[in-house]
Amino acid sequence: LRFSCRVWGGLVQPGGSLRLSCTLSRFRLDDWAVGWFRQAPGKEREGVSYINFSDGYKYYADSVKGRFAISRDKTKNSVYLQMDNLNPEDTAVYSCALAEEASSDRDLRSGEGMDYWGKGTLVTVSS
Repeated sequence: LRFSCRVWGGLVQPGGSLRLSCTLSRFRLDDWAVGWFRQAPGKEREGVSYINFSDGYKYYADSVKGRFAISRDKTKNSVYLQMDNLNPEDTAVYSCALAEEASSDRDLRSGEGMDYWGKGTLVTVSS
């Protein structure tokens, strides 16, 4: 198994915080990126954020800029998504994905450049 996503979802109140984590069984030297995606009911999948391992570049969708932060812990083979100041529009199924090989920014944002997908979990933001 290349990696497993442990995404602790659940119900959180507006303005609250939640942290998602994705743990890889191992990092390969040529692994390219890990991204977080979400899909709300009736909507298309949205690329929320990704981190490029080759240069440390971090992408954020406009909808989450300033509220979400992606990070990597090499010692734990893990990538995290810290989500703060959540609002009901953030309600969605969240999942992480791994790009083993080099992919364009566009493909990483869309998910087309991802090779492995973790199981998603529902995050509900509601009072």
